[in-house]
Amino acid sequence: MTSVPTPIPSRTQFVLEGIKHRILTGQLTPGQALVETELAAQFGVSKTPVREALKTLAGTGLVVMNQYKGVTVRMVDADMAREVYDVRLLLEPEALKRAVRRGASLDAARDALTRADGATDTAERSLANREFHRALYLPCGNPLLGRMLDEVRDQAALVSAVAWAASPSWEQEAGEHREILRLALAGDAQGAASALHAHIASFVRRAFPQAEVEAATGPTADARTAAAAVTEEGQA
Repeated sequence: MTSVPTPIPSRTQFVLEGIKHRILTGQLTPGQALVETELAAQFGVSKTPVREALKTLAGTGLVVMNQYKGVTVRMVDADMAREVYDVRLLLEPEALKRAVRRGASLDAARDALTRADGATDTAERSLANREFHRALYLPCGNPLLGRMLDEVRDQAALVSAVAWAASPSWEQEAGEHREILRLALAGDAQGAASALHAHIASFVRRAFPQAEVEAATGPTADARTAAAAVTEEGQA
């Protein structure tokens, strides 16, 4: 029997989204302590929804819960960046390739790109960029593949937030986004997937030179085989 997820109470969801937004926009920085009483006062709630929200965020990898140090925003280093971006390199180009081949609508990606170009602050642009990438992989036709990428989405955004704070690279990435979308809209599935792979790999190399990721020439045969095995499992 398939279990049905328990809905998150509205107050917990409110606090969860608020804390997540602060983390992903750099208002709460890696290593910063998250004190339940302080957060409860800031959000105007009791400690219970704060505690539940922090547990959920720990599950997504945005915060770390330690018996002695309490709860802190997850630190970002080369190892963490490599782990997250290895998953993206393995799965995200494959998902885009499938979306293009099945003729899926990419209107949401075009809209997100327009919002990113017109953003007036870092938070707005960061959110639009996240939506752009999700709009590329979500219509791949395999819900399991989409969910797997969703699971690392927040951690990838945390890596990006740290990297952008140190060295903004919005303009370069915006140009790469436009080229990826152009190829996808032209129906060039392989070209779009290769451009996306190069985009993801080059970003983490710029931000964390010591993090070893695959070369930007595209997924290796082993990576393609692994991606196919994972996605075919979801179709069985």
